[in-house]
Amino acid sequence: MNKNIYSVTQINSYIRNMFSQDYMLSSVSVRGEISNLKYHGSGHIYFSLKDEKALISCVMFASNARSLKWKLEEGARAVISGSVEVYERDGRYQLYAKEAVPEGRGDLDAEFRKLKEKLEEMGLFAPEYKQPIPAYIKTLGIVTAPTGAAVRDIINIARRRNPFVQLILYPAAVQGEHAAESIVRGIKALESYGVDVMIVGRGGGSMEDLWAFNEEIVAQAIFDCTVPIISAVGHETDTTIADYVADLRAPTPSAAAELAVFEIRPVLERIGEYERRLIYDMKGQVERKRALLERLKGRLERLSPEAGIRSQRQRAAALEEKLENAFTAILTKKRHYVELLGERLKARSPYERLGGGYAYVADGENRGVDSAAALSKGQELKLLFRDGSAEAKVEDIVLRTAQS
Repeated sequence: MNKNIYSVTQINSYIRNMFSQDYMLSSVSVRGEISNLKYHGSGHIYFSLKDEKALISCVMFASNARSLKWKLEEGARAVISGSVEVYERDGRYQLYAKEAVPEGRGDLDAEFRKLKEKLEEMGLFAPEYKQPIPAYIKTLGIVTAPTGAAVRDIINIARRRNPFVQLILYPAAVQGEHAAESIVRGIKALESYGVDVMIVGRGGGSMEDLWAFNEEIVAQAIFDCTVPIISAVGHETDTTIADYVADLRAPTPSAAAELAVFEIRPVLERIGEYERRLIYDMKGQVERKRALLERLKGRLERLSPEAGIRSQRQRAAALEEKLENAFTAILTKKRHYVELLGERLKARSPYERLGGGYAYVADGENRGVDSAAALSKGQELKLLFRDGSAEAKVEDIVLRTAQS
């Protein structure tokens, strides 16, 4: 009997150290069928990998499970990469998985890397060839499947942000044998139509589902397109050749719509503010111009011939009124003077002296006769009395001498 006796813990620890020192077991890839699959609430994934003759336990911790681009399924064949280690407590070994790809994907990964290196050397990924995405667009082209979450998300986001942007869908096949050719036709058709920006993409899926966007003809069509293209393939963790070539990569179709379509509400608010400011400024300008017009109008009225004539008329009217008042005063004064002279004349008038046997004698021409010597026989005379007149004829003339 062996005298060296060890505890279970010692044996398990020794075996664990042996496994950890084995270079091959520290980094190994194992192909097999997934079975006994269990997703734990902590995020860890527990499963077994088996083939026709054997089975190995596997565990993938949550930190590695979060980077998976596909969902592990019972019965799926896969290549699991990681390290084989001993779980000391149970005394069993298991594969600690770090990566998991569907069987056959390893070839796709190699093909992907090969094409990526080729196109990068050709300059298709160079930033200097990237076209800027216009800030304000009128038409948005969409190359994707006519049904599914991707196109619904793009339409909903675009309409919410700006219902005035026209959406033009090219219903392309995004999966299958002829998907790449369909995508290329869609890009060329929308380019010919003249859209402002184009979204090319689809919803999530496996690497095989997304492979059309890793085809060289699709990459070349995106690079040659004169319309800016936003790639929106799969989920945020999915990366395709189209993402590298496109002018802008969006993590999801919804995000692509956010990037392509500007939100109309802030624009309308700014336009409204500009309108209010413009109206305010215009009113101010109108008021200032109106005040200037009034000043110029007043100045023009003062300097115009019409204003001069009106001023002359006003002065003439004032002068006329002044003259009229002066004339009226003079006339009144003269009237009083005439009345005074009339009274004086009346006092000296022979008519006032007529009466008491006196009469006024006038010849045929109404000239007064004040001397008998001026008469001749037969001359007709007119005698004026206080109360009337009479006609007479000279029958005889007797002159009075100085002695008599």
